Parts: sequence; structure tokens; C-alpha cells
Amino acid sequence: MVYVKICGLSEPEHVATAVEAGADAIGFVMTRSPRRIAPERAAELAALVPGHVLTVGVFRGEDPDTVRAAVLESGVRAIQLHGRHPHDDFIALKDLGLRLIRAVDAEADLRCGAYDEDLLLVDAPHAGSGQPWDWAAVRGRPSGQWLLAGGLSPSNVTEAIAAADPWGVDVSSGLETSPGVKDSALIRAFVEAVRHVG
Repeated sequence: MVYVKICGLSEPEHVATAVEAGADAIGFVMTRSPRRIAPERAAELAALVPGHVLTVGVFRGEDPDTVRAAVLESGVRAIQLHGRHPHDDFIALKDLGLRLIRAVDAEADLRCGAYDEDLLLVDAPHAGSGQPWDWAAVRGRPSGQWLLAGGLSPSNVTEAIAAADPWGVDVSSGLETSPGVKDSALIRAFVEAVRHVG
């Protein structure tokens, strides 16, 4: 089965929908973004998520001390560092004992574990744009457990999986009616589309 991560959630109803639909992971954005929420809000939402669903704090460019403080306050069980974070940032957070996710574009080192991360996420050249990109270009290149992201939606995720053959998929803006505003029907439709594949 293809692993499903729903990212950028900010409302209890959408967290509940994602869990009920069968998402494997839920991401809370705690960095500059229309989807940004404070660590205390992430803590409230993470408390609604059962143990079998991974909760992920998403960061971009913050130093390890800032990430550590937000993670400890929010209680998430995984850390996603987006962009060109140095290897040292991952090493600095290893002692927390949480799963680490390295999110990069297709030009980066695509070996999962190369930066001591547990999962690799391969995103569009312009992350957060919501625009589909050449998913087939990465087919066979990433190693280990990796998630495809960038421009995914209920209507194209089947095509994207066929093109890139990822271990998992990650979606955010493709489930929104406007920037930062998720839609429960789209969340359900996305997970259902993925489950029909794998």
C-alpha cells in the first residue's frame, strides 16, 4: 500500500477526516507559510491523532534549537526539514528519538538516509506552488522509503504514482479551496484514490 501523508492541517475537523480516511501521517506546518500554525496549536491538533498515525512538524530554514523547542512544545512524533538543510541539522536533532524526514527537490541527493533521515520527500522545484511537475523524471532515482510531493491532487495522484513509482505520497495545497483552507471531501477523495492504486 502506498503511504499517505496529508500536510498543512490546521483545523480539528480536517485532522479527524484525515484519520478516518486512513492517512498514515499528518503534517503541521510551523514555518513561514499560509498554512503556518503555532506550536501550541499543533499540540492541540496532535492530541487528536491516534498513535498509529504519524504526526509531523514541518520546518524550513529554522535552526535546530528553534526546531527542537517547537517540536517539544507541540509533541509531534516526526520532524520534516524542508529545503537545503545541512547534514549537521539532522544530526543535531537525532537525540530526540523522533523520525526525521528530509524534504528536497529532485536536484538534491536522493538517497534516503544520506543525511541520517528516516524518510525522504521529493518535492517540486518550487515547493508549495501546487503546480504539477515532471514526476516521471525521478522514477528509479530515489532510494529507500521516499514520498512524492508537489502538485498532487485527488484527480492526478493516480497518474503521479504510475509515473514516479514512489513508496508514498504527500499532499497539501491540492486539498484546499483557498491557500491554507482544507476541504474534507478532497481529503477523503485523495486517500481513496491512492488506496485504489495500492
